[in-house]
Amino acid sequence: MDETIEFRYDTQLLIEGENLDEDENNDYITEHFEGDCLLAVGDDELIKIHFHTNEPWKVLEYCRSLGEIYDIVVEDMDRQARGLQG
Repeated sequence: MDETIEFRYDTQLLIEGENLDEDENNDYITEHFEGDCLLAVGDDELIKIHFHTNEPWKVLEYCRSLGEIYDIVVEDMDRQARGLQG
């Protein structure tokens, strides 16, 4: 039996900036992007984002508007579920 993954891309990154607000980021992502398993934790200078979505580029674009983004990982969970790499 094949299991369908609703949100395909496991998107993780760090945002470095000034006056960052994890609650604000959490609310914005929840309201503007489809996905699940959101985690936005950190302080006013560094926040880690973890989010499952089908449109990771939109999340990256938003996060880039907040500050410098790095340690970016976007993994295709559908490929992983099928035992494939990448």
